[in-house]
Amino acid sequence: MTEQVKESRFKLPTSALRAYTMIAALALIWMFFHYATAQNTPAFSDIGSHLGNFFSFEWIREGIFLSSRNLSNLMLQTSVTGIIAVGMLMVIVAGQIDLSVGSVLGFAGAVAAIALTSWEFGLPAALLAAIIIGAFIGLAQGALTAYLNIPAFIVTLGGLLAWRGAVKAITKSETIPIADPIFKSIGQSYIAPQLGWILAGAGVLFVLAVAFRRAQTQKTYELGEVNYAGEMLKALPSVAAILIFIYVMNSYAGIPIPVLIFLAVALLGVFITNFTTFGRYLYAIGGNADAARLSGINNKLNILKVFVLLGALTGLASLIFTARVGSASPDAGTLKELDAIAACVIGGASLVGGRGTIFGACLGALIMASLDNGMSLLNVRDFMQDIIKGLILVAAVGLDMFGKKSS
Repeated sequence: MTEQVKESRFKLPTSALRAYTMIAALALIWMFFHYATAQNTPAFSDIGSHLGNFFSFEWIREGIFLSSRNLSNLMLQTSVTGIIAVGMLMVIVAGQIDLSVGSVLGFAGAVAAIALTSWEFGLPAALLAAIIIGAFIGLAQGALTAYLNIPAFIVTLGGLLAWRGAVKAITKSETIPIADPIFKSIGQSYIAPQLGWILAGAGVLFVLAVAFRRAQTQKTYELGEVNYAGEMLKALPSVAAILIFIYVMNSYAGIPIPVLIFLAVALLGVFITNFTTFGRYLYAIGGNADAARLSGINNKLNILKVFVLLGALTGLASLIFTARVGSASPDAGTLKELDAIAACVIGGASLVGGRGTIFGACLGALIMASLDNGMSLLNVRDFMQDIIKGLILVAAVGLDMFGKKSS
């Protein structure tokens, strides 16, 4: 018995092991692309030259991928998918799916653009319209799923087609340019470096406060010996990550506003899933819907709520996407639903529900964006990019299933 207890103390939880594995995979992806984008990289077949070039370490200085400018662009690419992935993760955790978010993104963005340019709405009303449209669509699809018992796959697959048709209808299959500089700043502007460091300081204080609170909790509930120094040491990687992130962003032009919005949404998602009754209900419903219902949880209402939340986040993402491009187009958001679902699955979410984390979904979105960004820098053809991302998605799910069988 004692040996089992000792063994369990040194064994990492599955979620933590998965997170460390994903971080290691992301580091390898970044290293590969940074090496491959360096000047004078040998031909792929010349293995000997690759070894010599790698150990010369010149590629560290010459590579493009890890430059501050490209990392800023990478975070911009991640922001839209990441915001949708936060909402999608909560839907998947509840045992549901939404295939319509790409079309909803295009429709909500088009409504905001038309409201601003043709209907002469004010900027606040146009921005609010996109979020309300997204939430209303989530309400309609969630009601069909929760109260009429139509499978979410069918409801949202129909939505994928219907809302794409609606985009084409209201835009008349034409691109709608946006001239408003304030609207475009939502997707294209940066905050001042000084403000970035202020935010970094606030983030560091928050992390240290959480660590201190965790130590206090151990003392309050007599869970063991209070170890303030140990908790602060555990917080150091998070503190270092915050400072390095701000330094890299400020080395180019500051934190992009879309990235700031994405981080705020991610923190909101962490709060909902970890510290609210609603978040716990989602995991219970996804884990065992019948048991959740018998324990008094209103499954239908909570499923409706999570679809509305995803719709609202998709409306927010549509504003960033439209502002960044500077126009609304009939094909905006195409395949974004697959990127968001892939981000959640790569991040460790189970498509049958009950498992997944916001951190994993955001990290999955960053991995997907890194693949897109790196392959674009290497001029990989579009069809090969799709094939590679598809294989990586299947491999991620396969490894996850293999891990569950062997455990």
